[in-house]
Amino acid sequence: MANCKVCANENNIFVIPVWRRYTLTIEEADGYYHIGEGKLRSLIDEHPHEDFYVMNGNRALIKREKFERYLDRATAV
Repeated sequence: MANCKVCANENNIFVIPVWRRYTLTIEEADGYYHIGEGKLRSLIDEHPHEDFYVMNGNRALIKREKFERYLDRATAV
Protein backbone atom coordinates (compact mmCIF):
# COMPACT_ATOMS: atom_id res chain seq x y z
CA MET A 1 0.00 0.00 0.00
CA ALA A 2 3.06 2.27 -0.27
CA ASN A 3 1.85 3.54 -3.66
CA CYS A 4 -1.59 4.52 -2.36
CA LYS A 5 -2.98 7.23 -0.16
CA VAL A 6 -5.85 6.45 2.20
CA CYS A 7 -8.54 9.09 2.53
CA ALA A 8 -11.57 9.12 4.83
CA ASN A 9 -14.83 10.84 4.02
CA GLU A 10 -17.72 10.49 6.49
CA ASN A 11 -17.17 6.82 7.37
CA ASN A 12 -16.21 5.97 3.78
CA ILE A 13 -12.57 5.04 3.33
CA PHE A 14 -11.11 5.00 -0.15
CA VAL A 15 -7.62 4.58 -1.56
CA ILE A 16 -6.15 6.84 -4.23
CA PRO A 17 -3.30 5.11 -6.09
CA VAL A 18 -0.23 7.20 -6.89
CA TRP A 19 -0.74 6.94 -10.65
CA ARG A 20 -4.19 8.60 -10.28
CA ARG A 21 -3.14 11.49 -8.01
CA TYR A 22 -2.67 15.03 -9.31
CA THR A 23 0.29 15.92 -7.09
CA LEU A 24 3.00 13.89 -5.38
CA THR A 25 5.25 14.83 -2.51
CA ILE A 26 9.00 14.70 -3.15
CA GLU A 27 9.19 11.42 -1.22
CA GLU A 28 6.35 9.86 -3.24
CA ALA A 29 7.85 11.05 -6.53
CA ASP A 30 11.20 9.58 -5.45
CA GLY A 31 9.66 6.12 -5.14
CA TYR A 32 7.41 6.43 -8.18
CA TYR A 33 9.97 7.76 -10.69
CA HIS A 34 13.11 6.23 -9.14
CA ILE A 35 14.75 9.66 -9.08
CA GLY A 36 16.38 10.61 -5.79
CA GLU A 37 14.99 13.28 -3.49
CA GLY A 38 18.10 15.42 -3.92
CA LYS A 39 17.83 15.32 -7.71
CA LEU A 40 14.12 16.19 -7.62
CA ARG A 41 14.83 19.13 -5.32
CA SER A 42 17.67 20.32 -7.57
CA LEU A 43 15.39 20.08 -10.65
CA ILE A 44 12.92 22.36 -8.89
CA ASP A 45 15.70 24.79 -7.90
CA GLU A 46 17.24 24.80 -11.40
CA HIS A 47 13.89 25.30 -13.19
CA PRO A 48 12.00 27.92 -11.16
CA HIS A 49 9.65 28.81 -14.04
CA GLU A 50 8.63 25.28 -15.08
CA ASP A 51 5.06 24.26 -14.39
CA PHE A 52 5.71 20.67 -13.22
CA TYR A 53 5.61 21.62 -9.55
CA VAL A 54 3.69 23.82 -7.14
CA MET A 55 4.78 25.18 -3.78
CA ASN A 56 2.44 24.64 -0.84
CA GLY A 57 4.05 26.87 1.76
CA ASN A 58 7.61 25.57 1.88
CA ARG A 59 6.65 22.10 0.56
CA ALA A 60 7.13 21.32 -3.12
CA LEU A 61 4.51 19.13 -4.76
CA ILE A 62 5.20 17.50 -8.12
CA LYS A 63 2.37 17.71 -10.68
CA ARG A 64 2.48 14.10 -11.86
CA GLU A 65 1.29 14.42 -15.48
CA LYS A 66 3.22 17.62 -16.20
CA PHE A 67 6.37 16.12 -14.69
CA GLU A 68 5.94 13.06 -16.91
CA ARG A 69 5.71 15.36 -19.95
CA TYR A 70 8.85 17.17 -18.75
CA LEU A 71 10.67 13.83 -18.44
CA ASP A 72 9.51 12.83 -21.94
CA ARG A 73 11.11 15.99 -23.37
CA ALA A 74 14.30 15.75 -21.31
CA THR A 75 17.36 14.10 -22.80
CA ALA A 76 19.08 13.71 -19.40
CA VAL A 77 18.06 14.19 -15.80
